[in-house]
Amino acid sequence: MPRLHVPVEHPALRILVVENEERAAKALVQDLVRRGYRADSVATGTQALRVHREADLILLNLDLTDIDGLEVCRSIRAMSDTPIIAVTERGSELDRVLGLQAGSDDYVVKPYGFHELLARIGAVMRRVRPLSSTARTIEHGPLQIDTDVRRVTLHGNPVSLTRKEFDLLHVLAIQPGAVVSRRQLMTQVWEDAWSHKGRTIDTHVSSVRGKLGSSHWIVTVRGVGFRLGGPPSMPVLGQAG
Repeated sequence: MPRLHVPVEHPALRILVVENEERAAKALVQDLVRRGYRADSVATGTQALRVHREADLILLNLDLTDIDGLEVCRSIRAMSDTPIIAVTERGSELDRVLGLQAGSDDYVVKPYGFHELLARIGAVMRRVRPLSSTARTIEHGPLQIDTDVRRVTLHGNPVSLTRKEFDLLHVLAIQPGAVVSRRQLMTQVWEDAWSHKGRTIDTHVSSVRGKLGSSHWIVTVRGVGFRLGGPPSMPVLGQAG
């Protein structure tokens, strides 16, 4: 039988394998490297949340031991447009729907063929590559957030934010009008789903408000979390804290 050959269309892709089975992770990374990809692996959802920004595509096992894989998928999707292919032994229609609703771009059920996986990687990248080649800028009134270079401007003037302050503002800005809970902020900004660190969040919120020149930019929804607001001239719903 002739050997099936699937060409590598994106040989420079950095692929992050999130897999808690060490042997499976090692074998998959080796196979991807042989195909010309740059691949690395982590074993937990917590590690994935820390390093996912370094990847061009994520192969995410949904059956993790520390954080539910669907929650990891939702958290990554809330922070970035990095393509995610969910990998799991759960093969029911409901499981597929939940995986796609959580933000994955594709869904692969174990056991799968490596050539099928390569084909799916290529198909996903063909869909998302046109989007990733353009600058991604979030505009909210006079506020602009350039996610590619991590730059914030207000009325055209640069706003100097720390890394965590930028991440905090970005998480709120990509969900305009939605209330983001404190736990979501801990997961998406501090990669810590279990610690409340209320004082840390409040300190960063206060700092961002100060740098933007108004407390109206971040609205406190008491007992729930925060959402993006606007300058005093823009209509703001809810109660600012």
